[in-house]
Amino acid sequence: MNITLSKPSALKNSTSLQITGSKSETNRLLILQALYPNLSIENSSKSDDSKVLQQALKTTNGTVDVHHAGTAMRFLTAYFAASHGADVLITGSQRMQQRPIGILVDALRQLGAKISYVKEVGYPPLHIHGTELKNNKVTLKADVSSQFISALLLIAPSLPSGLELSLTGTITSRPYIEMTLSLLEQLGIPYHFAENKIVVRPISEIQEKTITVESDWSSASYFYSIVALSEHLKIRLRSYRTESLQGDSALVDLYKTVGVETTFHAEKNSIVLQKINTTLPETYTANLANTPDIAQTIAVTCFGLGIGCELKGLHTLKIKETDRLLALKIELEKLGGNVTITEESLLLAPSIKINKHIAIDTYNDHRMAMAFAPLAVRGPLQINHAEVVSKSFPTFWEAMEKVGLTVSR
Repeated sequence: MNITLSKPSALKNSTSLQITGSKSETNRLLILQALYPNLSIENSSKSDDSKVLQQALKTTNGTVDVHHAGTAMRFLTAYFAASHGADVLITGSQRMQQRPIGILVDALRQLGAKISYVKEVGYPPLHIHGTELKNNKVTLKADVSSQFISALLLIAPSLPSGLELSLTGTITSRPYIEMTLSLLEQLGIPYHFAENKIVVRPISEIQEKTITVESDWSSASYFYSIVALSEHLKIRLRSYRTESLQGDSALVDLYKTVGVETTFHAEKNSIVLQKINTTLPETYTANLANTPDIAQTIAVTCFGLGIGCELKGLHTLKIKETDRLLALKIELEKLGGNVTITEESLLLAPSIKINKHIAIDTYNDHRMAMAFAPLAVRGPLQINHAEVVSKSFPTFWEAMEKVGLTVSR
């Protein structure tokens, strides 16, 4: 499905929206719920990724296809490896089979897992014979995807001797690791995290517990972008907390620089985003090592504002649903941008011109579709294969209409 986005003469002055529950929190809780059935989850994510994971957790034998869901691939690899008696082949889309998983497999093998590669060594598909993981010490590099680390931490309390995880080097996406540990803590699971060592103690069962998932901050980023690109827009987003587990809550500070003020309200734990007058920098600079999922949104926002940006800490973007750095460069240059990328950074030169009626390719990446959508505030554009948003935000286009954009399907 291709759609065309355009702005009427004026956007709605004020809009209130309910954003789906955090995919990151939901997927961690789904694994924990499978291990500890006394856990109940409210306001869970309606994303494709969470649905895929929830369905896969009902499987003990046969083939599990996670499609494009990277979180599901990593978390399920650890879950099935520790599920005694499970015998599964876990696979995914063509792109998923190009995304490395060898570091996680090696770590699980250190614990005693029985995992074999079906095709290319280091990549899915994987054949997993679930077994009791009796070893409890593992070492892996800290600058890899935090999902590898979280996958191990989520199964850690169910292992006979728990887990002692040693990380070497500089930790990447630390907030996502801390999110995982905070959820363990909420379930009464003891752990210790000091320097680069994490110890999780074993626990056989938990008391009955209900956890309400906070709305997704990554999804909120697109509304920050729309407000930044508008003149007088105000948007209320519901179910957000001042003390968030999600690293992407850094949006509150990251978007101050481009004139978006965030106000927290006790009513339904909502936030109000409002455009304020501010002097824009010639070049916006940020290290997004802890918040890589919002890099695309920030780059597009800066382009739409006519300012440059220098974003660093983006080395994990090359192994996402697509090579997000390359995809950003291609699509921004279609629109008239001047972009330079390295293995871990993106440099956008200031630009005063935006080419109109451009068709944005999405590369099977939900965040490419959603990050570019706010540019419709500055002129009409087309989003190709717009259905990819269902991966994390199924009602995204309806939300764009509520804000006031015209969405032609």
